[in-house]
Amino acid sequence: MSSDLILERMMTLHPKVIDLTMDRVHRLLAVLGNPERRLPPVIHIAGTNGKGSTQAMIRAGLEAGGAKVHAYTSPHLARFHERIRLAGELISELALTALLDECVAANGPDEITFFEITTAAAFLAFARTPADFTLLEVGLGGRLDATNVVDKPALTIITPVSIDHQQYLGETLAEIAGEKAGIIKRGVPVIVGPQEADGLDVIEARAARLGAPVLAFGQHWHVSEDRGRLIYQDERGLLDLALPNLPGPFQVQNAGAAIAALRALGRDEAACEAAVTRAYWPARMQRLRIGPLVESASQVELWLDGGHNPAGGQAVAATLARMAKRETHLICGMLNTKDVSGYMRPMAGLVTQLHAVSIPGEKNTLPAETTAEAAKAAGIPARTAASVAEALAAIVAKSPEARVLICGSLYLAGSILRENG
Repeated sequence: MSSDLILERMMTLHPKVIDLTMDRVHRLLAVLGNPERRLPPVIHIAGTNGKGSTQAMIRAGLEAGGAKVHAYTSPHLARFHERIRLAGELISELALTALLDECVAANGPDEITFFEITTAAAFLAFARTPADFTLLEVGLGGRLDATNVVDKPALTIITPVSIDHQQYLGETLAEIAGEKAGIIKRGVPVIVGPQEADGLDVIEARAARLGAPVLAFGQHWHVSEDRGRLIYQDERGLLDLALPNLPGPFQVQNAGAAIAALRALGRDEAACEAAVTRAYWPARMQRLRIGPLVESASQVELWLDGGHNPAGGQAVAATLARMAKRETHLICGMLNTKDVSGYMRPMAGLVTQLHAVSIPGEKNTLPAETTAEAAKAAGIPARTAASVAEALAAIVAKSPEARVLICGSLYLAGSILRENG
């Protein structure tokens, strides 16, 4: 049986996609022999935005020094295998199929969510494969996330917290920050990226209760861009580094958190330089240069981004504002659980037109017509298209040398990466 068939079966093991509690994953991990207790040193990362980019930079820095690094991230874009990286390599189909089969058998008839059982499978793989570090990205929130079962990580990190997933994490920034801060462990240092005051107060209060040393942006470390360079400073001194190879001004603050983590782990300047110059993270302002879509619009400057909340919209807008002037179109598809207007408002005035699409194969997609109406309400001229290919063809017909950004959802980004090969 292929991994795809087993993963499809796993989707039926719980009536809800998301059901935040720790009981089920603890039960399954106990049956599996508690692999979470046998992981290489863990760096646990939570936050609303920047988790994946920060993880990618830390991994690049550690691997540059010769370390073998496990990494767990979600959601995947093109293939599930992207979620589990064993000692630097994506998990193989053979290994993944065997792990999933083992976890289904161990779980038996009991209810468990897709994320919980696949996280357990990742821990089993990590425990059985020698490595120097394990990078864990939280799926949702932190306190009740299935990754939050490691009692003594080496380090925790909280990237910027903003309003998202209110139906699960709370209505206010302080409530959401409290959920993210749930990964902080007693006596374990926590790296804290730039935060709004309400969020930072909650994070610092929990760290104080647990005696967890805080290394916070603006207090214990600083990062900025100066004359085309990244300047990082902490109590150990100043680093003058290249700007992140991941595009967008927001990557400077992600780089700062990654460097702070590497410094806390005792890594040198070469590791920090590698973190900002060698990281790879798809669908975060990724320039598409090959594939059928690119070939169909050879003169278009084609970009892909999976941001989907107001902070993601602000990040995209900041990136577009710094680019060379060029007619810019958005091809946008979003989920019906997102703050669509909040995502789009920052981009008003920066784009010529938005072409709204429904996300193929996604039951929670926002209809293209609804996305277009939201764009118009946010001050962006908009129209609908039956597909990304149709939207791109319409843009090329009128503006063959335009800049085009496909955006609004990681699910749409994954669809593009699969189709564009």
